Amino acid sequence: MAEKVRRIKLKKVLGLAFGISIIVGSTIGAGILRTPGAIAALLPDKFLILSCWLLTGLYILLCASSYAELTTMMPKAGGAFNYIKRAFGNYAGFTTGWFDFILNIGAPSFFCIVLGEYTALFFPALKGYDKAVGIAYLTVFTLLNLPGIRSGSNAQKITSVLKVVLLLILVIGCFIAKPQHQVLSAPQVLVLNGALIIAFFKAMQLILTTYDGWMAVSFFAEEDESPGKNIPRSYFIGALTIIGLYLLINAAVLYVMPVSTIAQSPLAASAAAAIAFGSWGSMLINVMSVFIIISILNAYMMIPPRILFGLSRAGFFVKQAAQTNEGGTPYISLLVCYALTIIFIMFNTYEQLFALAAVMLTVVTAFSFASLLQLRRKKPELHRPYKAWGYPYVTILALSVTLVLFIGFSISDTRSFIIVAALFLLSYPLYRLVTRKVTE
Repeated sequence: MAEKVRRIKLKKVLGLAFGISIIVGSTIGAGILRTPGAIAALLPDKFLILSCWLLTGLYILLCASSYAELTTMMPKAGGAFNYIKRAFGNYAGFTTGWFDFILNIGAPSFFCIVLGEYTALFFPALKGYDKAVGIAYLTVFTLLNLPGIRSGSNAQKITSVLKVVLLLILVIGCFIAKPQHQVLSAPQVLVLNGALIIAFFKAMQLILTTYDGWMAVSFFAEEDESPGKNIPRSYFIGALTIIGLYLLINAAVLYVMPVSTIAQSPLAASAAAAIAFGSWGSMLINVMSVFIIISILNAYMMIPPRILFGLSRAGFFVKQAAQTNEGGTPYISLLVCYALTIIFIMFNTYEQLFALAAVMLTVVTAFSFASLLQLRRKKPELHRPYKAWGYPYVTILALSVTLVLFIGFSISDTRSFIIVAALFLLSYPLYRLVTRKVTE
């Protein structure tokens, strides 16, 4: 029976609808409801705030073009480390693959805790049992995804659509409502200095975290029934949907509230909903938050196991984690992620992982863009169903922006940079140890 399980492959049953829903579902989280307040505290002008969101969105579009070529060229489970491994060798693939896993594995624990908090709002008797309720959510979604890819993909499509609809209701309500301030006020004169530049990078770091997930379709490329056609469309439709929603949400919040008020609101979207919908605003935000987090939790129950599956198949983790069941789920990898997430929930260790995510993401994406340049030069014969628009200029620009972001994030968040640097120094001895153990 064990031998039969090892021969089972990931199932090619996914299409364009799933590709768009996994990008939207894994990207749009509770952060967009909370982040506007933190951004307003850093940037004092609404046009500067919207420009920061737009510039980060345009950067994501540049990234998507290059990623679309890489993903369609090598439609393999696990995402970026496959391209990096092919371009720069096993050690680079090992390091970036584990970085990618680390920046993704902390997310489900955070979402489960937040779901526990929101559940207590609806059922006050559960107050104080946030972690237990979070583990219950984790268990439910693990069981949902365990039988096969179809159940998880259907849940993703449904919850992603509901999420978008609820967010559009919030946007429409805000624009219909009477604003608390004069909309056409005189623009504030800003002085460009070092403090404002650092604040802009900090804002971009926060915003980039809310965009994290735009490359989610790459983790499922091996399960797409027509990756050459579906994946580029998924990248661009998904990215444009997210950019449009983020700009609309921020514009709506800025329409009903002045920047100074937003800066003092930890839950700016909730405050905006209270203005737009009165006593129903709080209930709307709570319901919206639950659906948003359920959608993103389901996505992140699917992503880390596929990274671990890919790492295992490449010899960078124990070979048993590369097994799949009859439904096409890498079930051992899923159970490993389930166990890790419970540990993170119990000990709150996800908080530092969340802080590391933006810095690690720039490392992984920088190597990904470099791998595209390297593979075009080194492997021109590889089949490329889609070629990056504006190559090599757009790819070089995306790589350059990513490096600038890495430098900016390292200056504004030195703790995360030091941890990433330490992990990088440890990665080579770990690589030698893991690859030796796996091959024994």
